[in-house]
Amino acid sequence: MNTPSEARSDVTLPLQGVRVLELGNYIAAPTAGRLLADFGAEVIKVERPGTGDELRRWRLHRGDTSLLYRTINRNKKSVVIDLRTEEGRRDVKRLAAQCDIVLENFRPGTLEKWGIGPDELSADKPDLIVVRISAFGQTGPLAERPGFAAVAEAVGGLRELVGEEDRPPVRVGVSIGDSIAGLFAAYGAVMALHQRDKVRPQTLPLKSRVVDVALSESVLAMMESLIPDYVAYGVERKRIGGRVEGIAPSNAYRCKDGTIVIAGNSDGIFPRLMETIGRADLAADPDLAANDGRWLRRDELDGAIEAWTMTLSRDEALKRLEEAAVPSGPIYRAADIVADEQYRARDMIQYLPVDIGDGEVREVGFTGVVPVIGGRSLPIRSVGPDLGEHTEQVFRDLLHKAVVSE
Repeated sequence: MNTPSEARSDVTLPLQGVRVLELGNYIAAPTAGRLLADFGAEVIKVERPGTGDELRRWRLHRGDTSLLYRTINRNKKSVVIDLRTEEGRRDVKRLAAQCDIVLENFRPGTLEKWGIGPDELSADKPDLIVVRISAFGQTGPLAERPGFAAVAEAVGGLRELVGEEDRPPVRVGVSIGDSIAGLFAAYGAVMALHQRDKVRPQTLPLKSRVVDVALSESVLAMMESLIPDYVAYGVERKRIGGRVEGIAPSNAYRCKDGTIVIAGNSDGIFPRLMETIGRADLAADPDLAANDGRWLRRDELDGAIEAWTMTLSRDEALKRLEEAAVPSGPIYRAADIVADEQYRARDMIQYLPVDIGDGEVREVGFTGVVPVIGGRSLPIRSVGPDLGEHTEQVFRDLLHKAVVSE
């Protein structure tokens, strides 16, 4: 069991000294905040009174705070502020004036309506970076339209490619559109920080300090050559199940006791794979020497590979593929990941004490910090906080005011 240490003396946290104000709910903006917090930024998360971020109750099995919330909001501070009140908005402006970055994922125009848009926030902090995440971006004819990751994944082209060709499109099992947008938002924030520091003592104009992240565009950015293939050749990508179009053989294959993934699609690896499965004839076939020829005969190749894997256990098939240096791996479930030696060696599952409901505290495993610095994951300093856990401290230290109990 990997329990994170309090500190890593061999690594300096890259974002130590950076302060972030997070005005975000759900997954996208909080994912960006988590990434910044993981690497040392002080992230102050503003939550509404009473309920807090709605994510606290998503996939809630016991208690009042889900482990989804604890995961996405780790290493942060939680303060309760009511943005619907004048006092709450004044507090946000005062906090933003002491921050480097503000993250938000409200519907476009909401912060402006409340008087805490980028113009107002920058008036008190002329070098403030504002990272904005929305369904379709801050400009354009759809800017004011609401939308979650499910919509963005559809509009961005991803949903059409997920699933079997003869069935309706399906969704991957996580809110991937939100997470991708969070990655772009964190990257944009760090990029803007770098640019801001590079031009000092001059101040960047506001337009260069506002990072505009659209969920739909974040998904689209992951779609490889979807658009140029269509514009240049009129080619429309299609759903093809476990394959990736134009690449063969690469798929999931059944064994006696499970399923594995084999990626034998490079010109150098393919002959080794065919030799391993006892098909030297296919290894020597000149029509299969390059990927375009293999793609045309993908069904034949997949059939030959699965005819071999079905005679073996999962572990035996993987052992033989490893000996032949053919990329392959098991299809993991959560239990497999928790037990995996590679993840354990790099501190990618870290155990922290968590109240899982009804006052029961248990050591719970959480995914480590990515990317790795210094050979293993940085330690998770704290799980997502209780609602308002840091309100008193933040108000005292930054706003120099006491919290009034209702």
